[in-house]
Amino acid sequence: MKDLDAYLTEVVHNIREDREVTKELLSDVMQYMAQDQHSHKEVGQTAAKYVETLQRSNEQLVKVSSIIHKRESRTENQGLSDKDKNDLFEIIKETQ
Repeated sequence: MKDLDAYLTEVVHNIREDREVTKELLSDVMQYMAQDQHSHKEVGQTAAKYVETLQRSNEQLVKVSSIIHKRESRTENQGLSDKDKNDLFEIIKETQ
């Protein structure tokens, strides 16, 4: 359980850091796009990618929350399902 707690803590920390960086970058892009129509066309795709990154991090947080909820609602003997373990492994890979 301690390893899982450490991974979950690290994952949530990484997601939060990634979200902060992405928000800053998106804010910079939005300021640049506000200058004129040409700049909007120039970096609009970049802004869309930043929004996608934020959406993905939301999905990761939902998955982590679900895993934590399932773990807390089960007895100690049951542990995580294979799907939960795969989801957690996928999230860990994405945040590294």
